[in-house]
Amino acid sequence: MILQLAVMGKLVPQDPADEPASVLLQRIAAEKDRLIRDGKIKRPKPLPAIRDDEKPFELPQGWEWTHLGDATNKITDGTHHSPPNINHGEFLYITAKNIKANGVLLHNATYVSKEIHNEIYSRCDPEYGDLLYIKDGATTGVVTINNLTKPFSMLSSVALLKISRNIKNKFLLILLRSPFFYEEMRSEMTGVAITRVTLKKLNDALIPLPPLAEQQRIVAKVDSLMALCDKLETLQQQRQQLDPITHNAVLQSLAQTPDDLQRAWQRLNQHMTTLFHTPESVKALRETILQLAVMGKLVPQDPNDEPAAVLLQHIAAEKDRLIQEGKIKRQKPLPAIRDDEKPFELPNGWEWVRLDDLFNIIVDCPHSTPKFIQNGFLSLDTNSFKDGKLIKHKLRYVSENTYHERNRRLTPESGDIVLAREGSVGESIIIPDSVICCLGQRVMLLRASRKLIPEFLRMTISSPKALSDLLNLNKGIGAKHVNVSDIKNYVIALPPLAEQQRIVAKVDSLMALCDKLETRLQAARETAGLFAAEAVNMTISTAEVAA
Repeated sequence: MILQLAVMGKLVPQDPADEPASVLLQRIAAEKDRLIRDGKIKRPKPLPAIRDDEKPFELPQGWEWTHLGDATNKITDGTHHSPPNINHGEFLYITAKNIKANGVLLHNATYVSKEIHNEIYSRCDPEYGDLLYIKDGATTGVVTINNLTKPFSMLSSVALLKISRNIKNKFLLILLRSPFFYEEMRSEMTGVAITRVTLKKLNDALIPLPPLAEQQRIVAKVDSLMALCDKLETLQQQRQQLDPITHNAVLQSLAQTPDDLQRAWQRLNQHMTTLFHTPESVKALRETILQLAVMGKLVPQDPNDEPAAVLLQHIAAEKDRLIQEGKIKRQKPLPAIRDDEKPFELPNGWEWVRLDDLFNIIVDCPHSTPKFIQNGFLSLDTNSFKDGKLIKHKLRYVSENTYHERNRRLTPESGDIVLAREGSVGESIIIPDSVICCLGQRVMLLRASRKLIPEFLRMTISSPKALSDLLNLNKGIGAKHVNVSDIKNYVIALPPLAEQQRIVAKVDSLMALCDKLETRLQAARETAGLFAAEAVNMTISTAEVAA
């Protein structure tokens, strides 16, 4: 924005006492004629007059539109044939890889012989203060002022712009770095394998030229504003380095104060927008909320709750009944839970349990990709859901025949959990009421005991620790994935039913807060983007600039 305003004449006020750019152009032409007479440069072909309909925007008083070729003494490039070059030699050989914003860097430069150098230098003779512009390849548009005092040779990927004494090379650098000039050069770039800006395009390019005195003011103003940008960038980098430390300290303090959760959350709430101001920090907050929830550190325990041990008895009785009714099959007994499978101390009333003891059914999806159609029966796959919610614009459908074929073994029901076992592993969703569907690819279905709260179980198996544990079981074996047997054997901490309900309610409210934070961050980014775009194109008065 600073560069764009600078080249549009909107960064510093004009001074009517300045010698106008029209006189400046006459002096540049006279200087070029002298250099031609002295045999130092060749006479270029005349450039056409600039029509009014070619001028991109209106210029301030005292400015002039001109061709870049008319504002410079010479525009050329290096050799078009890569010569033999070595790591040590007599004369430096510079290519695009050496051209950086802060000058010509030599740490990876090569060298050519005196004979090759003399041949190249006879046409392309860079001197201290000239502009060097990358005109070929991915870094096209990078431009710098030559900071080397000794002569060197160049490849054709770099253009040489020899500057008139009547133009400030720093102003021309600002102009060539501006969005205005960058877009002018990048549009309709030629080439197939390697795109490039031609010397003709550089010569013909239209540039706005201010009076010499105003060039000096613009350079000084840009320098001061860029120094401010550097400071802001440094502060931002320091903040980015400190943010993870601060976030971790805050989030760990929550985990360490189970007896004072209300006060800890209240302190966090007061500084929420200050502490969590990036998408990454909000994501970390979400993960911490889930982790605290499944460890029993999110809501206080109630000694009056029926303990999880009694709840497990009810679940076992329900499972026995379903087996007797032939609705599910009896599974092989699971091994007892070892001490090394218990990662933390349980709150009162909680119990360690394997997932297979809590779910009546855990099955994989059909191992084939269904044929999708425009409308039909919903097929739930890993693209269909995120953060426990359906992504409506990504839903896919199958025919009635395909629906029945895929549900031949088991028909999904509302309240079932669908878990991504490949791809976005750990993402999960509870099938909503009245949703009729089949399973797509890379998912598994988990049907919990009706004695449990499905949402608590969903957040448990999608928690950061569970995901890390499960993925580590199959580390290094193809793409990231989890198996049905991994899920069945995984150990979780089970709270009393009443506490499950309190945890789910608390998580819902905190995730809603995270949603608001993310919405606010997105709105702030969009506002900043709109402001920057508007600032580039806006017309501001001299008085406003001065103010």
